[in-house]
Amino acid sequence: MDIFLQQVVNGLIIGSIYALVALGYTMVYGVMKLINFAHGDLVALSAYIGLMFYTQLIGMGVMPQSMVVIMVFVLTALVAAAVALLVERVAYRPLRTAPRLSAVVSALGASMMIQNGIMLIWGPNITIFPSDILPAASWTVYGISITFVQAAMIIITLVLMVSLTLFINYTKMGTAIRASAINQDVAKLMGINVNMIIMIIFVVGAVLGSVGGLFIGMYYRGISFNLGWIYGLNAFIAAILGGIGNIPGSMVGGYMLGLFTALIAGYVSSSWAEAFTFILLILILIVRPTGILGERVAEKV
Repeated sequence: MDIFLQQVVNGLIIGSIYALVALGYTMVYGVMKLINFAHGDLVALSAYIGLMFYTQLIGMGVMPQSMVVIMVFVLTALVAAAVALLVERVAYRPLRTAPRLSAVVSALGASMMIQNGIMLIWGPNITIFPSDILPAASWTVYGISITFVQAAMIIITLVLMVSLTLFINYTKMGTAIRASAINQDVAKLMGINVNMIIMIIFVVGAVLGSVGGLFIGMYYRGISFNLGWIYGLNAFIAAILGGIGNIPGSMVGGYMLGLFTALIAGYVSSSWAEAFTFILLILILIVRPTGILGERVAEKV
């Protein structure tokens, strides 16, 4: 029983990362019907940028550790948002009226550009995060061990997801985002600046992804230029599981995938986790082709 509960906790931690990254995919898809393949690489870039800011701020020695960590999250989110806006402006906006295949190719090109940029600046080898960014405290409750880093990841993720839900459902901007997701042409007729809405969803997705990237670095400690592909693919699967384009669905899909992979790793083998993940994806899509919380959309014929 202790092993099961420990794997559940591990699943919540992994699921937190998947859910944060999956939200970036689902928000862009919800409004633009576009798979932003560069999003995972932006997560990887955020991990490197966060490490760079941490090293510089610690080297200056003018702020306490807690303030340094807060500044790292804020500065990394700002840079990630700026890069996301640049990608949207250069890679996606000129192709907005082009066939979807052109946008997919452009997205893959943006992904490769970011990966190669990371290799050019930081090299192709694995870079190690310091182990003392967050306190090394840990607790054991009923045989379940959890560290400060793990607890912080779960709590911060829940706070961000609740904040995003409130923003989407109870603000004027959130209403405009939902209207743009339903029909962009009608949204324009109602005076909504769709270009601005698209920029906002890229920024929000990048900010959440930057937090996910920093979590990956702090939790696993080793980061590489291709981690965005690995975690981006799993987060993309999580978004499909929950229902891509559906924000609560992506959250559910992220945690569901995290729990599933943790249980497979604990009771079968970690090397089989990806294979079982795709089996789970296939089974769910057979039963629910639009994902767990996805809605069926009627097509005019």
